[in-house]
Amino acid sequence: MKSGKIAGIIFGASVGIVCWGGFIAARVAGAQSPAPQDGADNLQRSLKVYTYTTIADSGPLRGEEIYFNKCWVCHNEYQKSAPVLRDLYKRPKMVTGEPINDQTVAGKIRDGGPRMPAYRHTLGDADVADLLTYFREGKCCYDPENPPVNTNYRNVSLPAVEVQGRNFRGGPRGVVRTSGGEPLEGIMVQVIAENAVRTTVYSNERGEYEFPKLPAGSYTLRISRPLRFRPYGRQGVRINGAERWDDIVLERVSDTEFLPPTREIAAQLTGAEWLVNLPGTGQEKKVFSQNCGFGCHSSYEKILRNRFDERSWRLMLDRMMGHAGSLLIHPAQPEAGSLGRSGLPLQEEKDLLVKWLARIRGPEAQDPPLQILPGPRGTATRVIVTEYELPHHMLATHDAVGDSKGNIWYSSHRAPYIGKLDPRTGIVKEYRVPSTPGANPGQHWISVDQNDIVWFSENWSHKMGRFDPKTETFSLALVSGIDLPMNAPMGGNMGLAPDGYIWRTRDGAVLKIDPKTGRTVKSYPLQKARGGYGNEVSPDGNFFASGGWPSDIVVVFDIRKEEALELQTPTLNVGPARGGFDPQGNIWFGGKKGGLIVKYDVQTRQLKEYVPPTPYVLQYEVKPDKNGEVWMGYLHGGRFARFNPRTERWLEYVLPEPYSHNRRTWIDNSTDPVTIWYVDHNGYLVRIEPLE
Repeated sequence: MKSGKIAGIIFGASVGIVCWGGFIAARVAGAQSPAPQDGADNLQRSLKVYTYTTIADSGPLRGEEIYFNKCWVCHNEYQKSAPVLRDLYKRPKMVTGEPINDQTVAGKIRDGGPRMPAYRHTLGDADVADLLTYFREGKCCYDPENPPVNTNYRNVSLPAVEVQGRNFRGGPRGVVRTSGGEPLEGIMVQVIAENAVRTTVYSNERGEYEFPKLPAGSYTLRISRPLRFRPYGRQGVRINGAERWDDIVLERVSDTEFLPPTREIAAQLTGAEWLVNLPGTGQEKKVFSQNCGFGCHSSYEKILRNRFDERSWRLMLDRMMGHAGSLLIHPAQPEAGSLGRSGLPLQEEKDLLVKWLARIRGPEAQDPPLQILPGPRGTATRVIVTEYELPHHMLATHDAVGDSKGNIWYSSHRAPYIGKLDPRTGIVKEYRVPSTPGANPGQHWISVDQNDIVWFSENWSHKMGRFDPKTETFSLALVSGIDLPMNAPMGGNMGLAPDGYIWRTRDGAVLKIDPKTGRTVKSYPLQKARGGYGNEVSPDGNFFASGGWPSDIVVVFDIRKEEALELQTPTLNVGPARGGFDPQGNIWFGGKKGGLIVKYDVQTRQLKEYVPPTPYVLQYEVKPDKNGEVWMGYLHGGRFARFNPRTERWLEYVLPEPYSHNRRTWIDNSTDPVTIWYVDHNGYLVRIEPLE
């Protein structure tokens, strides 16, 4: 890799012989393989994501990860835009008429074609080799019904010990400092147990940290996201109580506040930090955020580490902006003369993005020294974060919800599993949802009713499902009124009422649905809103609320009176999405496009907006707790925010990974302070326990 340049790419729109997209490794042909550089921490999850090595460091398994992320979206069995590449090397020739061998296939990858981006400036020899091995050895092609096993997951129960929960103290403790003796605040000190559960605590203003009481055993000790400092790690660290550990001494990577743009540091940046560092006008960055950051990508870096010429960028944006849903199988059908997500005409919006991306992420673009956002300070360090591995990769995990027994359930947006974590043991059990022929597997929304029955939506097959944990049986029903082809997104977010009915907004009406049959029981026409992305029912079952999509309309529906109120957000392009009701009956929504959060005040019957302190972040959803505080994971922020409406105070908890791709929060209000759960879209469950 050339010094001072961030290598890598993310997505593309290749249609033809090879991939839709790419992977990072080197900016020039013949560059080094993606194995971590000397001194790098290969336990940093984001580095593995960045280098496409979450499954394997090299070979056909890594080739499958590349194929899933960058090729499968075009080269799959569900669409006709590109051939499936199964048994590629058994074919007599390519579509160009050339013989199929390593040289011709690699040449096609680098040179591209009329509808395929050229990867000459992004892929090194080792990167191409892994993909070719995947094709040549007959491992292709990715099957969404059988996602790869996560070898990091350990199906082993934690040793008998009190559950962490409220047990905030009593574990190992120590101090983090520089080589000069200065204490370091806000450093994320992490231990990884033998069953791969990660526990992270934060150093205070005196550099002191303390873990909760942990099961006795051998752990790996490391610093998560060291950023300003060189990686630090120790394996085989024994824990057997409240040991006092030797000081952790960290060495700075720079004598200034700016950091070198190496791959290892770039992989630790949040999406917001990427936008802070890259040149561009306010309009360019805003248009980019509203088109590319509102839910599909877990971080801006999956786009911005790319290096392509203008032609290739245009091919990619044609694909991204011209197709619907994360599968990108069916063309989107915008209304004639409609505007883009930023409010500009569609073509003008696309042209602006193409020019900007080609300028800042073109073949010769240079990366400046990096500036990062401030780390946690004060109260923001008083938190414990626990991360749980899941049994499979490539799930595109979506929602999380708790049941009455303390288990946490999650849905998989691109795989046939729903899963259940038992936090007392760390064991995850997955259940395979029955497949629909011709439909990609995957759920969207998931909820648990008062009898612990699990309800979920099947976004690509247009069904809703019921799962009984006692009998471990599924029942599925086709949702009525969905006039869409298979694998087009039906809008899978729904609201479960206490009486068991499902509520949602679609096709210009509020719909009441029988969950057992999928049929609409009653339809209430609306005047303004065409659909709703977030659909919420109040705990007492008296009100339904919806965040309008694609408009900026908030719908509040009185179920008892059968009356609807439709309100326009004060700010344009907010995109109110998912949310919930607070104890006073106010309704909160996350701003999926504009980054604001929106409150419907039940007393004034008006909308009020609040602006998060971190720039360039979006909110897929927000969730109020029992105290009226509002919680949200920042898309592209690597932070989980806590907002107090009474004082209008923001508190941001920085996470051990630069992601906070939270699509649905579950708050355990039985604890004090409350406990926050979410499943990151990158495929791991997260528990956040504030100490105050």
